Amino acid sequence: MSATATPLYSAELIQEGGVYRLVVTDRQRHTVQTAYVSRRAVEQLPVFLSKLDSLHQRGLRRR
Repeated sequence: MSATATPLYSAELIQEGGVYRLVVTDRQRHTVQTAYVSRRAVEQLPVFLSKLDSLHQRGLRRR
């Protein structure tokens, strides 16, 4: 992150026992949202992130 970058959101994926919880913080509005996610969704997260990165590298997400 550059010195001029402004973080808008931060996220944590928390495992408690066999349950996964996604906690997203809106850093401008100072709000927090929590959602429970399935194990399957957690397992697919690397694939989803890779796809987003691939789109960005090909220039499809640049404005």
